[in-house]
Amino acid sequence: MQGELCDDVPSDDVPSDDPAGDPAGDAPAGDAPAGDAPDRAGPAARGATAVLPAGPAPNGRTPLDRRRVLGAAVEYIDRHGLAALTMRRLGAALGVEAMALYRYVPGREQLLDGVVETVIDELYGDPDVHMEAAHGWQDFLQRLAHGVRRIALAHPEVFPLVATRPPAAPWVRPPLRSLRWVESFLTAMTDSGFSDEAAVGAYRAYSSFLLGHLLLEVSQKGVAINAEDVPGDGDASPRTDLRSYPSVVRLESLLSRDETAAEFEEALENLLGRLETVRQEGRAPGD
Repeated sequence: MQGELCDDVPSDDVPSDDPAGDPAGDAPAGDAPAGDAPDRAGPAARGATAVLPAGPAPNGRTPLDRRRVLGAAVEYIDRHGLAALTMRRLGAALGVEAMALYRYVPGREQLLDGVVETVIDELYGDPDVHMEAAHGWQDFLQRLAHGVRRIALAHPEVFPLVATRPPAAPWVRPPLRSLRWVESFLTAMTDSGFSDEAAVGAYRAYSSFLLGHLLLEVSQKGVAINAEDVPGDGDASPRTDLRSYPSVVRLESLLSRDETAAEFEEALENLLGRLETVRQEGRAPGD
């Protein structure tokens, strides 16, 4: 499916594959060329909806910035698929040479991390999603789940990255890329009376259910779900300052435990118990 999307890119949008015409070529970008310093700006502004249009302005002189580059990358992946994204094609969509992008994203791995940040930021700009459990933890989790689902359906080609990009805190299991998401979840749970152990257990059960369901949902739309974009040890992104995520740091020992086998068995038992209740009541599971 991804290959078809790549082939469907209009010739007007994608420069010739002749490497002599562009030193960056069509290969996924690695480190920034010598002399181009990586951009030190913070994460993308909230929400892809705040990003400027991907194409160049009529006068062709609209300056690039990190927000514009990441918004264009999200738009490109939405239209053509993740496998079709290269620095050269992204530059063509923005009306610039690929080399100009390295000022804002040093390479493909940093670009993908920024794409995830941009999409997740939509969650925090959603008026129906609350950052605190002001109306109870059940209301908080319901709103969060529906907000994440809206993101998955709006960006099905991007959404698998949310669950597969490595987190800045490697002890987090499941390894969600967005520490803002993890931090707000843990804080809401502990503020609602959950113990640290119960809050971590709730995070694991909730995120496993939510991501598993949504990954299956987007896969039904033809999106490839695989680990092809998980970088190797040598491609790690710069270290993140974790001082903004005190709950993630404080609960490191609990978050790093591998409880997947026990959690699978517990979830399976809960499912079977629910189905037995359905059987006894003579109704369908969704009724």
